[in-house]
Amino acid sequence: MLILLLAAGGSSQPACQPVFSPTRAQEDKPRVAIARRNRQEQIKQLFSRVCVDYPPRQVLLRAFKRERILELWVQKKDGSFLHLKDYAICAISGGLGPKRRQGDGQIPEGFYRVTWLNPESNFLLSLKINYPNTSDRLRGDRLRPGGDVFIHGSCVTIGCLPLTDEWIEELYLIVLDSTSRYQKPALVQIFPARLDHEGMQRLKEEFARSPELVDFWRELQAGFLALENRGRPLEPVIDSNGHYYFRETP
Repeated sequence: MLILLLAAGGSSQPACQPVFSPTRAQEDKPRVAIARRNRQEQIKQLFSRVCVDYPPRQVLLRAFKRERILELWVQKKDGSFLHLKDYAICAISGGLGPKRRQGDGQIPEGFYRVTWLNPESNFLLSLKINYPNTSDRLRGDRLRPGGDVFIHGSCVTIGCLPLTDEWIEELYLIVLDSTSRYQKPALVQIFPARLDHEGMQRLKEEFARSPELVDFWRELQAGFLALENRGRPLEPVIDSNGHYYFRETP
């Protein structure tokens, strides 16, 4: 009887078999080819463990400056996003608060997307984000807001988000394959810290003398909580003063 029960239990839960179908994007680039040899099997295992097809339909990256964490979220077939992995940000510059001008050493804060995947970066591989966005241009230095903000390798930075070389190879391939297959840019959200109730309370206490910063972080909090509570991001919208608000994605 015990044998029969075990057999029945095993057959009622068929093994998950997610599709694993990397693209051939940038296959002529030596560093990408090396990354494929180094990381393809670990990427396959990463997605197999959670039964998500590869490449994902879209990638969302969420960075927290205080915690020095870059979260990888991937979109599933049903449109929801799964928090798949955390990467350590291995160097950081500036302090909490947005980037407002060239040369301030700050890492931006806000809602962005990846606009370029550079296979020949000075820092191994890199993902360029679209800083300054409209909000940054309206609220920062109109003439010299700065630029060239990347997620990259090599663990050095002035205003960027660096990962170790191993992890930038893995992340670069995931973003590259997703973007190439589905033509949807990776989304990037950068926060001073986790903007849950406890995180916001701590920021309010620490920055009580900078109410303009606290007000800015309250704007960002709505976007943070959307992913936490819904499993899906809301679309950021920027008004004529550069303030964020959010609406449902189509």
